[in-house]
Amino acid sequence: MKSRRSSFFKQPIFLLVLLTVALACRGPKESTLPDKLDWNAISDKMVERIQLQPGERVFMLGQPGKFDTLISLLESKIKSNKATYLGTVSIDSVQPSQWQNDFTQSVSQADSAGLIRIFNDVDLAIMLPGAVPTHRPYAAMQTVLRSGKARTIHFHWIGAYDKNGKAIEVNDSVEMFYQKALLETEYDALGKLQQKFEASAQNQWIEVTTPEGTALRFQITGRPVTKQDGDASLQRSKKGITLIDREVELPAGAIRVAPLEETVEGKIAFPPSEWAGQKVSGLVITFAKGKITSITAAEGEEAVKKEIEMGGVAAQSFRELAVGFNSALLPKNGHTWIPYFGYGAGVVRLSLGDNSELNGNVKGNYVRWNFFTNATVTVGSDVWIKEGKLIITK
Repeated sequence: MKSRRSSFFKQPIFLLVLLTVALACRGPKESTLPDKLDWNAISDKMVERIQLQPGERVFMLGQPGKFDTLISLLESKIKSNKATYLGTVSIDSVQPSQWQNDFTQSVSQADSAGLIRIFNDVDLAIMLPGAVPTHRPYAAMQTVLRSGKARTIHFHWIGAYDKNGKAIEVNDSVEMFYQKALLETEYDALGKLQQKFEASAQNQWIEVTTPEGTALRFQITGRPVTKQDGDASLQRSKKGITLIDREVELPAGAIRVAPLEETVEGKIAFPPSEWAGQKVSGLVITFAKGKITSITAAEGEEAVKKEIEMGGVAAQSFRELAVGFNSALLPKNGHTWIPYFGYGAGVVRLSLGDNSELNGNVKGNYVRWNFFTNATVTVGSDVWIKEGKLIITK
């Protein structure tokens, strides 16, 4: 979603894939001035991106006390669109009285298998701040998604980092930035740009370099490219191939793809970072056919090797490329901080570990997300990103 302290972030070992597992367990801090957020505009934009159909069955999963105003507005707008509002399920053991109904009671009493049966009849789930894959309802809904049914909106409202990759508080200014991005993103243009990148990348070599010495190349031919363009419609979900095709993020912005593992060649040069709880500098990891072949570091080399060993087989493999395309998620003064999991234009993520949610072949219980804000991405002979700046914009 996962610990680069400089331009990447590491997810703790043995956690599920989503970065939100590491951070959202405590949820984003409620704004001290919640009235600053335009809840009505936010809910309107969410409903617009969902494109509800009459009769669709919808529930929400959230933490009581966080974004309650938004929940109330979404309930009203779900009903006004002639969809069926099933209820809001609490991630806590206690369901607020105003959330209690037959649906939420059945969810609270069901075991994991029972939850899957209940959610098999759901068309849409909205994952609100505080909800993470370790919560049973969330995990059960992901099982339904993997079967090719339904879709979810991920409205986590977290995932902010400083330039060194350290998680920062989602305070009033971050919330206002997220709101602006959500409301002002040009979704059609974003989608077309991501489609252009996918078409260009499918049959050419992709190269990623950085001033520190990263020089990595691979191909993605035939692999599905998840385009987080904010389209959470039923029509779009029917075209979904991977799990994350059915998990639509708002704010939107990144493409994600697992390269053909056997084509991944080269090296990643990391800025100062932290591995196995220790500071590491001068780190270079080299890959051949998608597997780590060497690890060298000026400081902390043994900590890196320890973390990779603890991560098991998956930790030995390159995971995915993610590229941010949303200019609305680019801070005014450039990459002074990293909003929303690196979905802003020009941010590149090079990850290690399990890529099964992307239809890759690497399976295991390790994922490490590494953010780079100064990378150059070349597809064939076309430079898409140059030292952190998105060059091809339409």
